[in-house]
Amino acid sequence: MTKYKFVTEYELRASPKMLFSYISTASGLQQWFANKVNVGSNQSMIFEWDGENHPAKITSLRQNKSIKYEFLPENGETEHNYMEFRLEQSDLTNSTFLKITDYSDNNDEEDLKALWDGLMDSLREVVGG
Repeated sequence: MTKYKFVTEYELRASPKMLFSYISTASGLQQWFANKVNVGSNQSMIFEWDGENHPAKITSLRQNKSIKYEFLPENGETEHNYMEFRLEQSDLTNSTFLKITDYSDNNDEEDLKALWDGLMDSLREVVGG
């Protein structure tokens, strides 16, 4: 199946330093992103959605800037799904933007937009931004 790269960006009223823990730690991600998140061995996280585990390896990390999770392939896939969170701060407005890259089998742009809009609403509730 062909992979689809969905990229979106959200403005949040919180500092990159504060937001980084919500995109890079199991406890932070569990508050808005997944039902449950466990830390695995060797730079990995295990995300749980709807009772199913999805192990991912952290393949890139820049403190208070970005993190990339590459999901382990399933069913003989050769190309990995991945998700990247990148924090950027505007010098002009002092706003923080969270840029999300979701590379997966889901190619329904409307569905992905609705999914991420809902997740961002949850994140805004948690951080108050």
